[in-house]
Amino acid sequence: MEKLYYSISETAEILGESTSLVRFWSNSFPKYIKPYRNAKGNRMFTAEDIDTLKQIHYLVKTKGLTLEGAAKQLASGRSNVDKRVRALDSLKEIRAQLVEVRKSL
Repeated sequence: MEKLYYSISETAEILGESTSLVRFWSNSFPKYIKPYRNAKGNRMFTAEDIDTLKQIHYLVKTKGLTLEGAAKQLASGRSNVDKRVRALDSLKEIRAQLVEVRKSL
């Protein structure tokens, strides 16, 4: 069962980035990422927010776009970016499984 909300540290761990970068991206892309704030004021991200952050991560870190370029790409069409991000996630999972198989040999 998937969680409803993820803390900023959990989100950063999923992305493999620092919490400060996740906070910066959530402030830089308010149109696409709207984290829920709990009673303490901590950011809580939904699975949809994490998918969007993965897309931003792909555009900025992998493709080398600026934040403005990433925003334009997200505005023009998120489906192509989403497909590539999902493909990369699948490949990373397959690699992790192959590493485990190799260790067991």
